[in-house]
Amino acid sequence: MANTPELPSRRGVLRTAAAAGAFGLAAHTAIGRAVAATPAPDLPGGLIPYRLPYLNWAGEIAHPGLWTCAPRDGQQVADLANWAHAAGWRLRARGKAHTWSPLTITPGTDADAPVLLVDTTKHLTAMALVPPPAGAPGAVRAQTGVTLEELLGYLAGHGLGVTNTPAPGELTLGGTLAIDAHGTSVPAAGEAPRPGHTYGSLSNLVLELTAVVWDEANGRYALRTFTRGTDPECDALATHLGRAFVVEAVLQAGEETPLRCVSRVDVPADELFAAPGSPEAAGGRTFADYLDAAGRVETIWFAFTDKPWLKVWSLSPERPATARPVLGPYNYPFSDLVPTPVSRLVGRLTAEAAWYLAPQLGALQYTVAATGLTTSLATDLWGASHHLTFYLRPTTLRETANGYAILTRRADVQRVISEFAGFYRERLEAWADAGRYPVNGQVEIRVGGLDQPADVAVAGARPPLLSVVRPHPDHPEFDCAVWVDVLTLPGTPGAAEFYRELERFCLDTYDGGHALVRVEWSKGWGYTDAEAWADQEVIGEVVPASYGAGEWAEGTGLLRGLDPHGVFGNAFLDELLAP
Repeated sequence: MANTPELPSRRGVLRTAAAAGAFGLAAHTAIGRAVAATPAPDLPGGLIPYRLPYLNWAGEIAHPGLWTCAPRDGQQVADLANWAHAAGWRLRARGKAHTWSPLTITPGTDADAPVLLVDTTKHLTAMALVPPPAGAPGAVRAQTGVTLEELLGYLAGHGLGVTNTPAPGELTLGGTLAIDAHGTSVPAAGEAPRPGHTYGSLSNLVLELTAVVWDEANGRYALRTFTRGTDPECDALATHLGRAFVVEAVLQAGEETPLRCVSRVDVPADELFAAPGSPEAAGGRTFADYLDAAGRVETIWFAFTDKPWLKVWSLSPERPATARPVLGPYNYPFSDLVPTPVSRLVGRLTAEAAWYLAPQLGALQYTVAATGLTTSLATDLWGASHHLTFYLRPTTLRETANGYAILTRRADVQRVISEFAGFYRERLEAWADAGRYPVNGQVEIRVGGLDQPADVAVAGARPPLLSVVRPHPDHPEFDCAVWVDVLTLPGTPGAAEFYRELERFCLDTYDGGHALVRVEWSKGWGYTDAEAWADQEVIGEVVPASYGAGEWAEGTGLLRGLDPHGVFGNAFLDELLAP
């Protein structure tokens, strides 16, 4: 590329968030004054409260300064819970704030709200190997403030690893378990399952969890450890959505196997997302074809372009001759650091409200990716698995996103992808014809396995009760999930309305026939024409029904029983997880 990548400043990120409507200047000033006037809480155990701003990934949920503290161990979290119960406060675990949804704090949280953020990243970061159960090569005990990059680096140093991880390595373990974070993988054709691994979410690796819960006998909150396969509470805590506070987890792990990642930008969307049996699918370059060949596939399809960025990872114990070895994660510098031409064009869209430039932005992002892959020698990479699956830094372009997992049969993956991609493209073009451009980012499509109990090396294990990829009791034929996300800049006019169209299409099309849609906890969903997480039908009826009445009732009931006073919660979770 002709221009050197330019890192946007933190001030620039905040300015973009403000321009997107996350904070109006007047509202920010008023809240800031109220914050300054709010006295510090008197915390137990000598913990010192301090003000810390909260800004989620896209800057759409923000607060200029909530009281925060950093407990040194799990017992201090329990002490905080007892203080909060007596004082009428609520505790919210704070990790890296890499989320879109209101699971930590809700939009518009009052300046003087009795909410204490509990920062897990300062002290709750210990890790140690522990004896694994029979059938798993390894196991690790880790506190929940450790990042995935630190955790998987530690495991790799002992010859261990996991199959599925999200793209950002700076997520905390606690945050990823709370929302059953996922990667992209199913078995390639002929690939045998590997002991200790799962194609499902990270939550499916849980063997044991230690959490702060209500002790009815003693009338106080206390630390308690729950074991997978023995304690049903563990099945609820493994994906708790922030309605609990887990301080430590024991996870199983498998043997580390290096990966190869090949990127392509020359396969047209017409082929990659072709309908099964169509002429476009006959060339052997559909998503399902690559999935059968390698099992680990992702596409990033920039708005108004016709050739996605296709990534294909494959198990590769030995380095192929054409692959460049890597020694660390984040090997796409053109993506990690926003190039100057992209930042300038984004600036025009947001500052000048020039949303009609969305097609130019999509074309530019495709060009940057295609050129960057070549100039950085990143089209064919080989190395440790976590070095290749971690590829997204916090310095990348901050966009808002919706998110869904579409459960289906492996044989129907291409059909589901073709249906979704066809509807998305038709609606995007129809909106553009009307002079409206609600999407200026990209569509990301991945395919992962479900949380199968057979992957867990303990007898009696069940899938996490509220995991998005929990197998559905009425659909044993569904054995994988198509993950879809559509990204756009915060504040883009019409985005919520467009997302609502996509959501309604998914609910109508994937209603339990050949597929079933569930919302992705950390992303946007439940859209009205104006905002996310606001459609009462989706929140109160659609989401619970997508799990099965018994599973949803059991999971939410267990969480309420572990914290009957609602110390670990917020107004949104109160509504979502209500009886």
